[in-house]
Amino acid sequence: MNWSDFRALDYSGIPSPVHVIDEVQLRHNLSIIKELQDQTGVHILIALKAFAQYSVFSQIRPYVLGATASSLNEAKLAHEYMGGELHLCAPAWPPEDFSELLEIADHIVFNSVRQLRQFEGQVRQSGRHVSMGLRINPEHSEGATAIYDPCAPNSRLGVRMVDLEQAEKEGWLPSIDGLHFHTLCEQMCPPLERTLETVEHNFMNWLERVQWINFGGGHLLTAPAYERQKLIDLLLDFRERHPHLKVYMEPGEAFVIQTGVLKARVLDIVSADTPVAVLDVSAAAHMPDVLEMPYRPAVLDAADPGEKPHTYRLAGLTCLAGDVIGDYSFDRELEINESIFLLDMSHYTMVKNTNFNGVRTPAIAVANLERKSIQLIKSFNYADYKSRLS
Repeated sequence: MNWSDFRALDYSGIPSPVHVIDEVQLRHNLSIIKELQDQTGVHILIALKAFAQYSVFSQIRPYVLGATASSLNEAKLAHEYMGGELHLCAPAWPPEDFSELLEIADHIVFNSVRQLRQFEGQVRQSGRHVSMGLRINPEHSEGATAIYDPCAPNSRLGVRMVDLEQAEKEGWLPSIDGLHFHTLCEQMCPPLERTLETVEHNFMNWLERVQWINFGGGHLLTAPAYERQKLIDLLLDFRERHPHLKVYMEPGEAFVIQTGVLKARVLDIVSADTPVAVLDVSAAAHMPDVLEMPYRPAVLDAADPGEKPHTYRLAGLTCLAGDVIGDYSFDRELEINESIFLLDMSHYTMVKNTNFNGVRTPAIAVANLERKSIQLIKSFNYADYKSRLS
């Protein structure tokens, strides 16, 4: 990916701020995902919680079995625009949503034995074959950041082995078709290898009794540094040990790594010990992972503070004092109204946008960097903001 190619696009008529995704790089990622499926026989689903720009679902659809959703809204979007199999997994299912979910779901994963028992009868009486599974907690942490670690102490995500055994011992565990675990976050193959070893050791009895297993998401399959041959070998070995199991993976970020930018502009420069460039985007409203994870997004033509002659703090336009993206240095002084390109911003951005302070939601555009073309897909206005309120 040559990020400078985004700068060369013609943005006249495109509002700021704007998310731009390149369909060429998207197809590159999809080709990697298809190759992994072809070589391993594992089925890969796209997780809408990371990326739900349905204007490009038609390009994704031929490469995947379907999608995984974590709410009724995501499920309906996947059913309408992605097609294929629809898998559902969430910390809890609201009873008022469940009948509608049953009309379109193929797999439903329950996060607790209690919810499995609550909805089992409704699933079996639905008249549709909906496969039921349980999310397990392997109690094996690989995450470096506690807020993103599903196996942290007192986690609400997944059933521990001790609770699964107790439920079965007491005779109140309904039969299930599969197991699901999700323990990774933006990680490479070795963490999956270690997690899988733990899952096989602790849940071997269950692996022999179910029909499928889902390795969840958090796999950076398409990242340049990802050890794809190692993953292929790992998956083939697993399938050889468990030939009766259908294996799923459901990454989200991997589909759109290095596909897009969030283009912003400088609204003001505030005098401070480190000059502050106030942008028309917000860490709090448009990219909350910057504050939650936290991480420092890359910026086109920028470097670490002090590395280049002019250092600025890039900050958002909300009233939150901590609405700060990070400190960056540039070759020259920044100017009012000039464009700033935040890189690799397709995932966990659009899906997390809010209208805190009533700030404008970034527009959405699709580019083709080979043809040097850009098309505005959607822009947002007062009516969109108002429609979310009373």
